[in-house]
Amino acid sequence: MHTIPDMNTVALAATDGMLHFELSLAYEVFAAAPEGVTVPWYDVTVCGPGAVRVGRFRLEPDHGLDRLPRARTVIVPGWADVDVEPPAELVDAVRAAHEAGARVASLCTGAFVLAAAGLLDGRRATTHWAHTRALAARHPEVDVDPDVLYVDDGSVLTSAGKAAAMDLCLHLVRLDHGSSVANTVARRLVVPPHRDGGQAQFVTTPVPAPDNHPLADLLPWVAERLDRPLTVEDMARQANMSSRNLGRHFRSVTGTTPLRWLLTQRIRRAQELLETTDDGVEAIAAATGMGTATTLRRHFGRTVGVPPDTYRRTFRSRSRLARTAAGGATGAPPAPPVPPVPQG
Repeated sequence: MHTIPDMNTVALAATDGMLHFELSLAYEVFAAAPEGVTVPWYDVTVCGPGAVRVGRFRLEPDHGLDRLPRARTVIVPGWADVDVEPPAELVDAVRAAHEAGARVASLCTGAFVLAAAGLLDGRRATTHWAHTRALAARHPEVDVDPDVLYVDDGSVLTSAGKAAAMDLCLHLVRLDHGSSVANTVARRLVVPPHRDGGQAQFVTTPVPAPDNHPLADLLPWVAERLDRPLTVEDMARQANMSSRNLGRHFRSVTGTTPLRWLLTQRIRRAQELLETTDDGVEAIAAATGMGTATTLRRHFGRTVGVPPDTYRRTFRSRSRLARTAAGGATGAPPAPPVPPVPQG
């Protein structure tokens, strides 16, 4: 079990053959707290078997791979050549970290390392869509899902390629610090604040630039009006297109329908209000366009996995734990760690 000081430690595994994009992406998310974020941030270390080649770059890790089991979270970046078995020392270190209680996440083809370590046996997992068949063929005991951005299976998480790796990293921040902090990180990095893990990987459709798709003006317009009763017709009228055309564009840009996307935004806004205010559930229901506390509780529980009141208590317990770890609390001993709140 991890002690209180270990709760925010993140170790990035680096060996010859790792992809530099995923490694750099994870370092960018976890290494420095965005301006204005006051919660205790992550202590990030890069672990490897000595100087390694990551893409075309030479990297000198901070510590050896034997340091991985001391981290709360271990990130395994993409593995460049999936036709070659990953190094045994890396596989053994990742397995040892998980056995020691670490949360282990792979980015892109890093899933091949987790599979070699046996961490994906009997689990649902994903990787870059171009390599899902290879992963399933080499490791038939893994339930490979080729159609999602990432899979959160508790202590083991896997993501698809490139942009989906960012989605998974932000998901980890959201689990640890809540939606408000994760959204702040996303704004600093100029990326979408939340894409559900179950969203399609967009095999044939590139992720649009923030201002280069048909819904670029509509999405922020809707986000500013979540407290209002919006319909598909309202959104179509604002976008100056038919409801059917709007639905096609939503599927292309967001991977889901207009109403499902709208509901997700309302739920995320409710999470932020639960984290950052003392407003009652009835007031939050009104502020997010849910109408009544009953409606909010139904949709919130179905999407997040727990009722709003439980989410608020869990988040605040986690915040108190983080403050204690940073030396910001005195008096009574800290409460035990709170399990992550399931995300929809």
